[in-house]
Amino acid sequence: MLIVNTDYISGKEIETIQLVKGSIVFSKNVVRDIFAGLKTIIGGEIAGYSEMMSEARQKATERMIQEATAIGADAIVNVRYSTSSLMASAAEIIAYGTAVRFKK
Repeated sequence: MLIVNTDYISGKEIETIQLVKGSIVFSKNVVRDIFAGLKTIIGGEIAGYSEMMSEARQKATERMIQEATAIGADAIVNVRYSTSSLMASAAEIIAYGTAVRFKK
């Protein structure tokens, strides 16, 4: 599945199908919270959270691709990511874009 953040694909004529999305809600880990709290004292990257967010984006992307595949899409254009806090210890990551077919 070709995924781009532009609204076109060079050299391809495309037909819009529909919006597709994938989301995941991730919860913080108590152990990560403790180490993150210590890290905020000395500063720097909180690697555990960076890794967690990267995994969450990957899973949201995979779910978006599954939705696009199920409707016969060849690609997803104009892909975006959004993150929102649902409560103090959980966040939703959503990947969304427009599923398209290549015109033949």
